Amino acid sequence: MMKTLIIALALLGQESGPLPDLSHPWTLRECTDWAMENNLTVAQQRNTLESREVDKNTATWAWLPSVNASAGENLNFGRGLGGNNTYERGNSSTTSFGLNAGMTLFDGLATPNRAALARLNLEAATEDLNKAQDDVRVNVAKAYVQILYNYEILDVAREQFDIDSLQVVRLEGLFDNGKASAADVSQQKASMAQSRLSIVQAQNNLRASLLDLAQLLEFPYWEGFSIVRPHLEMEDVAIGNPDDIYADALGIRPSIRAEELRLKGSERSIRIAQAQYYPSLSLSGGVNTNYYSSFADQNFWQQMSNNFGNFVGLSLSIPIFNRFSTRNQVRTAHLNKQAQEIKLRLVKQTLYKEIQQAWNGAVAARAKWESSQQAESAARDAFELQLAKYENGKATLTEFNESRNRLVKAQSDAVQATYEYLFQTSLVEFYRGGALDF
Repeated sequence: MMKTLIIALALLGQESGPLPDLSHPWTLRECTDWAMENNLTVAQQRNTLESREVDKNTATWAWLPSVNASAGENLNFGRGLGGNNTYERGNSSTTSFGLNAGMTLFDGLATPNRAALARLNLEAATEDLNKAQDDVRVNVAKAYVQILYNYEILDVAREQFDIDSLQVVRLEGLFDNGKASAADVSQQKASMAQSRLSIVQAQNNLRASLLDLAQLLEFPYWEGFSIVRPHLEMEDVAIGNPDDIYADALGIRPSIRAEELRLKGSERSIRIAQAQYYPSLSLSGGVNTNYYSSFADQNFWQQMSNNFGNFVGLSLSIPIFNRFSTRNQVRTAHLNKQAQEIKLRLVKQTLYKEIQQAWNGAVAARAKWESSQQAESAARDAFELQLAKYENGKATLTEFNESRNRLVKAQSDAVQATYEYLFQTSLVEFYRGGALDF
């Protein structure tokens, strides 16, 4: 315990953050909310989103003029150009001040297209964040269901251990009365030992699954972590067909939306590259003044006033030949658009395959769940019948243990099928836009 505490404190010293309250079992919603705030993958995407917000702000204000102020002080020693525009010998100094501004009036619409591209990149980054959050939701739900499954398996193992313990007590009583052999008692004790081992294995699997979820949630420590075991009302869910699910998912899945936005962005990139074919027109203006120290008859402020000047100008740049640079940039932009079209098709194809797999898994899980429920019911009836026969001396211990083992397997299969059906049907609804919650 002390070693675990030391490690936890060391981790907290590296990175301060919120501490999880492990004094109560966590619901799936609590786990998901915590992951949204603390998962490092989500944090990376959130940081990228903020960076795209800065890029958008920069591109949005690019049309504003740039304004710069300047000041200078020059010292001349020896012969030099004097204030009366003749060369003189002596030391002098010149002080100058200026304020200049300039802005682009036309650049082939590159500036508005850059602003539009920045907005599309920001929207795409938002969808990337949504996708990262959805991926975490799925992983958290999957880990949560695995823990629930391991809880149920532990319950089954404990139930079987109780049955074996009662049978050991019963056989020891019969042995004392000379109605059971030592071999029967030893065999039943061996079965009880195996049941105890099954409990230990189930406990280890449960701890491992709790650790998996705690690591997914980025917990600095996890001892004492547990989850709420909800009361499940299993029912036959309308799964639909994969094509309808895919049609619904196309309009809402962030992975598709992000690539569609990037495709629009690639079209803007083409326009930005094509803008270099057009002339650019710039406007500039400014004011300036200076002071020359050899003007003995004028003080500083008089010279600053007399030397005050201003200017305004237009500059037109016409591209004629730039070693085919613009042409190749346009070609590259078109190739990038084609690559983005292919990527969008690949993402759609991947989504359809995922939906097909989820739908097929849900259909298979439903069939498995229905059959496992029937199998468990039949195995329980058979076990109770065999138990009655065994207690009345009409069945052997071997027959009793075989019946018990069949019941254990049927219970385990039923538990696995239940949670597999729960997760797969929830996943199908998730692709349709539903929440992963149960």
